[in-house]
Amino acid sequence: MPPRIAARAAGVALLIASHEDGMPQVVHWGSDPGELDEDRFDALAAGAAWMRTGNGMDEALRVGVVPEARFGWTGTPGLIGSRDGRGWSPAWRTLEVLVDDTPVTGFVSTGPAKIGFHLGAEAAELDLWLWLELLPTGLVRASAELTNLGDTDFDVTELTLRLPVPGRAREVLDFAGRWAAERMPQRHPLQVGSYRREGRHGRTGADASFVLTVGEEGFGYRTGEVWGCHVAWSGNHIHLAERELHGAQVIGGGELLLPGEGRLGRGEVHRTPRVYFNHASGLDAQAARFHEHLRALPAAPDVERPVTLNVWEAVYFDHDADRLLDLAERAAALGVERYVLDDGWFGARRDDTAGLGDWVVSPVVWPQGLHPLVDRVKALGMQFGLWFEPEMVNEDSDVARAHPEWIMQVEDRLPIRSRFQQVLNLAIPGAFEHVLGQMSALFEEYAIDYVKWDHNRDLVDAGTAPHGRAAVAAQTRAYYRLLDELRRRFPHVEFESCSSGGARIDLEVMERVQRVWVSDNIDPDDRQRMLWWTGQLLPTEVMGSHIASGRSHVTGRWHDLEYRAATAIFGHLGVEWDLARASDEELESLRWWIAWYKENRHRLLTGRLVRQGLPEKGVWFKGVVGDEGGIFSLALVENTPTAALGPILFPGLAADRLHEVRVINRQPVLERVQAPWLAGSPLRLTGAQLASVGLQAPILQPSTAVVFDIRPVD
Repeated sequence: MPPRIAARAAGVALLIASHEDGMPQVVHWGSDPGELDEDRFDALAAGAAWMRTGNGMDEALRVGVVPEARFGWTGTPGLIGSRDGRGWSPAWRTLEVLVDDTPVTGFVSTGPAKIGFHLGAEAAELDLWLWLELLPTGLVRASAELTNLGDTDFDVTELTLRLPVPGRAREVLDFAGRWAAERMPQRHPLQVGSYRREGRHGRTGADASFVLTVGEEGFGYRTGEVWGCHVAWSGNHIHLAERELHGAQVIGGGELLLPGEGRLGRGEVHRTPRVYFNHASGLDAQAARFHEHLRALPAAPDVERPVTLNVWEAVYFDHDADRLLDLAERAAALGVERYVLDDGWFGARRDDTAGLGDWVVSPVVWPQGLHPLVDRVKALGMQFGLWFEPEMVNEDSDVARAHPEWIMQVEDRLPIRSRFQQVLNLAIPGAFEHVLGQMSALFEEYAIDYVKWDHNRDLVDAGTAPHGRAAVAAQTRAYYRLLDELRRRFPHVEFESCSSGGARIDLEVMERVQRVWVSDNIDPDDRQRMLWWTGQLLPTEVMGSHIASGRSHVTGRWHDLEYRAATAIFGHLGVEWDLARASDEELESLRWWIAWYKENRHRLLTGRLVRQGLPEKGVWFKGVVGDEGGIFSLALVENTPTAALGPILFPGLAADRLHEVRVINRQPVLERVQAPWLAGSPLRLTGAQLASVGLQAPILQPSTAVVFDIRPVD
């Protein structure tokens, strides 16, 4: 009998039945039903089998990990492709099944495991390896490798991977967005048909589906089962959820291939991105699985994240050495630990129309090189960081004039410019070596600790000269190779993924970077939402979160420093502000917040995210909890119909332990109209009491926040 595998980890079970004919079929992915023997597995498989339908096929529906139309699936096929019109419906046969690289037969019960299925389609002349990994976190990670065994080309149009979700999961949550407005949640019913989100930006995208979740109706942060997926890919991609006429439902995704990108000659292989699947009870538990996975990666950062100053909103392209040195002195006096020089230090880059791609220090702006600035930053006890945009080029640059063929383009034209720039084709060896060589030379000359790696335009008409064939897939892989090689050569350097803000955030880039820039918009009203929902995938310690000047450079709104700081501390804290223009009072407050963050960052950046949905619009209440208690934030973005929000509950604290509640309330509200308990704080209550009864919410003005510092006392 073909192998049947029961894998269980962290409260999740993945039950898979292979078939001699056809793709392996997931019998169950979801809550762990407990230890299974062969009889119980077979009983569950029998109970999960689909029935035949009227006017349907004579055999019951089977839905594989790569769904096949030949077994009755009427949704999107998992493999779409052909050999000049032939071989478009391969007859897959299972050749071998591996569990942790060991061939297996019969029934296998295991814990976390990597399960491999080797399949062949003789008439179609194709070979496929399909991998399903149940990770210790309970995440499922899927990928595939398709090889052309024929003498003629096989064109892969699409290869996507799916897992089933039960019919009770009928509500979809994913995200939209745009520049400076990332992570806009959208919820709607899952209807019969396909809900398909395509990312065609050549990068992950500010409007990416991000995490596509299907759950029980009304699911919340700690209620309702949810099944989610995330395509770990920094290029064009697909997320989809489908419900077809039998009632079968699947979620999944893969790479979106442009014409010709999936063409395989004899012996050539198409490798899919890794697709992550996440089952949990509630959105906070879903986020916790992702966070645990990321914190265990080799690239995960030290949780003692250095407080950062980025000079961009302070000086933009005005690189005056004396002014930048003065900023370094002021930053160090406040307790800043990392100084980042942003765009404008290289080539002819006096504005955004020229110089991009020439990664050589400008002798006009920096006649002694960057040494005076780097040396002073280091003498002040800070790390030094530098901005790059390695995949981009201005046409007005030395590299573009010398090698116009290195610009991504179709056969008869250059793409329309975006931000006055074009894309440098890193899939061309000469272009790759140019960037690698110039960046390496800078890392060797200067004591660079950190790189802000930017990517400020979509890949449109992104082909390879002179023929113009589509090359987004090749460019994405070349980006990974470049970053991997720089990390190999300079393992001490930390990298940030910035892409017009938060347009390149996914689990594949997180294998390589220690930080992301959540958005170019630092307005705290918007950042409340962005940090809340970016946290669905990422833990606090990797989300760049800055305190900017009082008036937002993006939205034009003005906010009090106490609110800006209380928002920014729930991430990797930084400052982006011309400190020479700050008042003494502002500098003193900023110094206080930086010191408080340093004292508490281990708690903020190692704990578990908890969120409490409140009925009023524009209220954000979240926390980070762990063995040392919790730090919570209540923020109000807009006025509410009633004066008080009522009691708020503090979930996630150790139920039996006594906790002391202190409040950081630096907002301008008169004490006589404030919640009475604040005057008598700190209060002492157990975790169970705080979670079930809670405390009356403080009175807030719009665009203000209070922070609750809750610590165990026993």
